[in-house]
Amino acid sequence: QLLEAKASLSLAQTRHTLQLQQAKAQMNNMVPKKQFEQLQTSLREEQCKAQQLQENLHRQAEQTGKQLVRTQEERERLLQAAVEQAEGLEHNLRSAEAVLAERAAQLKDTQAQLSRNKLLIEDLCEENRGFAMALQVAELKQKSTEEKNQLLEEQASALKQLIGKITPASLS
Repeated sequence: QLLEAKASLSLAQTRHTLQLQQAKAQMNNMVPKKQFEQLQTSLREEQCKAQQLQENLHRQAEQTGKQLVRTQEERERLLQAAVEQAEGLEHNLRSAEAVLAERAAQLKDTQAQLSRNKLLIEDLCEENRGFAMALQVAELKQKSTEEKNQLLEEQASALKQLIGKITPASLS
């Protein structure tokens, strides 16, 4: 019985030694409590930071979404204004084209009138040349007539003098 008890004790000691070695090995693999608490604190801090970053990210996403909506609304407003401006410009262009077409027609009419006036002026110039020639002929005739009148007046004066000389002599 003693041998059995010794063997049993020896077996229990061996088991205990093994368990002790396993426990020491586990303890060597384990992190000290202070380091574990520091790691837990650090983990909590990192989790808080991560949550804050996530909240910031969420806020920024909301702000970005709102900004995108405002930007889209602004872009649509600007596009609408550009479309309205383009329509106004198109209307102005059509009006200007109509005015230009009217002015072009007026210029054509004016050009046709100028051409007719030019022909009339040429006709008048030709007629004027004819009048000028007729005037020259008339002036020459007038000059000739004046010369003849002068000659006739001189002859009449000479005749008067001659009659004046002859008359007293014939009366006496």
